[in-house]
Amino acid sequence: MFRALKEAFTETSQAILPVSLLIIVLQLLLSGIPPISTLQFIIGMIMVIAGLFLFLTGVKVALLPMGEMVGAQLPKMGSLILVIIFAFVLGFAVTVAEPHVQVLAYQVDMVSGGQISPGFLLLMVAVGVGFFIALAMLRLVLGFPYKTLLAISHLLILVLSFIAPPAYVPIAFDSGGIITGPLLVPFILALGIGTVSVLGGRSSLANSFGLLGLAAAGPVIALMLMGVFMS
Repeated sequence: MFRALKEAFTETSQAILPVSLLIIVLQLLLSGIPPISTLQFIIGMIMVIAGLFLFLTGVKVALLPMGEMVGAQLPKMGSLILVIIFAFVLGFAVTVAEPHVQVLAYQVDMVSGGQISPGFLLLMVAVGVGFFIALAMLRLVLGFPYKTLLAISHLLILVLSFIAPPAYVPIAFDSGGIITGPLLVPFILALGIGTVSVLGGRSSLANSFGLLGLAAAGPVIALMLMGVFMS
């Protein structure tokens, strides 16, 4: 626990302090910037450091171990259908809680003037991520070639980009970026590592990773399909 706290504080300080000091120096050198703005920036950076410190500690102490434990238990369930269902539900739930998705849904709703429902967009993104995480878990259990699944998913994206309404295409591609969110990345990586750890005869390096790459195609395909059926 104390080691995780120390590592989180070190990582947060190294990431935030250099940039913060540079901005403070620039603010002091540039004329016309009131001192109160610099003070507000310093207070804001302290809050950012504290928030990231707590978040990284939570990821290392709880989220990563939990993801690995869940991943290790899924193949032991004895039913491939249950593995797929649980993988989908986990991917769906974590995506709904992902802050990046909330921001995307809000921005799309604001720019579209309410034409695209934020709730429905959030639902489609979560379904897309959940489906592809379930597909990625199926690949781990059955040993499907990763390259084949990746090629098929990207070919489908290419085809849909010509069929979907032009307004939905950029939104769909931007939605793929939510897979790099602070909740999805550690949980999905830990899920894959935990699953591979109990599958005998599998290379940990070759099979523990790749879930994020497949899952990134999920929201893109889901939103393009949404555009096709809603147009």
